[in-house]
Amino acid sequence: MVQAPPLPTDLNNFSFEQNPDLSFQLPDPEDDLIPEAEFLSQVETAWQVCDRFDLQTEIWRGRILRAVRDREKRGGDGRGSGFLNWLKDREISKTQAYSLIELANSADALLEEGYLEPEDVNQFSKRAFVETAQSSPEVQQMVGDAARKGDRITRREVRQLSDEWTAMTSDLIPEVVKEKAANSTIPTRYLAPLVREMEKLPEAHQVSLQAEVAGNPDVDTLKQVTAEARYLAKYLNAATNVQALDNEALDLESALEEALRVGCLSSTADLVNQASQLEQAIVKLYTTWKRLNTLSERVYLDSGASTPHLRSLLAHLSPLSGEVLEVQLGDPDGGSFSRTIRLKILPETDA
Repeated sequence: MVQAPPLPTDLNNFSFEQNPDLSFQLPDPEDDLIPEAEFLSQVETAWQVCDRFDLQTEIWRGRILRAVRDREKRGGDGRGSGFLNWLKDREISKTQAYSLIELANSADALLEEGYLEPEDVNQFSKRAFVETAQSSPEVQQMVGDAARKGDRITRREVRQLSDEWTAMTSDLIPEVVKEKAANSTIPTRYLAPLVREMEKLPEAHQVSLQAEVAGNPDVDTLKQVTAEARYLAKYLNAATNVQALDNEALDLESALEEALRVGCLSSTADLVNQASQLEQAIVKLYTTWKRLNTLSERVYLDSGASTPHLRSLLAHLSPLSGEVLEVQLGDPDGGSFSRTIRLKILPETDA
């Protein structure tokens, strides 16, 4: 039996091209002579090797898929059927394929822009690489510099650098908070979520939240204002989608101010959001009910006395196809909570 090669000791110079065979020797989990720290170290090294193989393999798969797609665009039928058939033969979904192509595009862009050298890719876990590709150019540059120095790049490092950049450059963060973040009095991880939520708000709301943070530049205030900004965005977004609130007599901003004053912003935001979801559910219910009636009528006309079971099926569905819809909620035998829900759809009237 051929002995698998030992784990590499120099991961910085380990590459996919030089090691096409992923087999290697893992520590024996039943060997009590191996110290626990040594066992975990070897397992971690093996995990990092797999991570790198996975990343580089995915990048090359994306490049292959991109080549097949571009070839199809050049000489195919214009609908991409050749590319889709190629994916089907290999049991690859269209979503997965374009995700890999995006990864390959990101890798090539990072290399072309000079943020990374080919060998630097070995410093990344797969998720860290994807996170870097989705970051701003400034963050990509900082991550690239760290990779060139030989630092191991995980998703956590990328997010930390991204949070630091956001905290130091966003105009939404008051200067007093930036100073505290610079001297590590306030961790930067609390600032990025605040910026993301405040970016969704109109300027008037941003100003009031900035003043609140500047007046009390501490972690508790940051958490509170972040939650407040989240609920504000949720309220404003949902309110514009609720037909019942589309009324000139209603002052949404004043209602919002009152909710803030009495401390029920969270409940009010959820209330409006639930109203939006209910309206959408009612519309979907109506269109589904109309479709069910159309199909029931079609099946009834196509069937007859020779299809008693099919007619029985239609009869059992009648509680859902009439003007009064009836559904049983809970245990129909009454052994536990049970309730009959009836909804009436009124006939359409001429305007």
